[in-house]
Amino acid sequence: MLWPTTPAESNGMEDARFVRFVDDSVPVYRATYTAYDGRNIATRALASTDLRHFEMSPMRGPGARNKGIALFPRTVGGRHLALCRADGETIGLTELDGESRWQSPVPLHAPRDSWELIQVGNCGSPVETDAGWLVLTHGVGPMRRYVIGAFLLDLHRPERVVAHLPGVLLSPDEDDRDGYVPNVVYSCGGLVHDGDL
Repeated sequence: MLWPTTPAESNGMEDARFVRFVDDSVPVYRATYTAYDGRNIATRALASTDLRHFEMSPMRGPGARNKGIALFPRTVGGRHLALCRADGETIGLTELDGESRWQSPVPLHAPRDSWELIQVGNCGSPVETDAGWLVLTHGVGPMRRYVIGAFLLDLHRPERVVAHLPGVLLSPDEDDRDGYVPNVVYSCGGLVHDGDL
């Protein structure tokens, strides 16, 4: 469906985080991904109304540095928001300004527990619930072990963290210790269907 088309993507398009974005108009499918040329990474955005034809564009600004940007599925208080990891290790909240630049992020969650000591990142777009925005995270701990955790953001003021899951939600077991990327569980998105995530 998608393949590299520019020199910036010559060594791959990685970790696409798709979300169905809904506002007052027709729903649009949006995504962010990492373009990799073998040396450098660059963040890119996709937009599509039919998942057959895509418009690609670069993402700019301090909030668009590094990997792992995930768009919110709708505006919040009129603001276009995204989760990011601009510093390479902390999950932050960034806002799109009037000049299409992602602003300096507000830190939301930094590595603090042993299972996420090296870095944390999002596992895709926040999921809207009655209790707030559910954010699934991946944490990287010792021996490059990736696990999944979670925290909750205020529904109307997402720069406010409401709660953290006290431990790991999902971790690799013995069957996940080998393979192309060993010792890892990782996700780039989730959705709620009939009340189940």
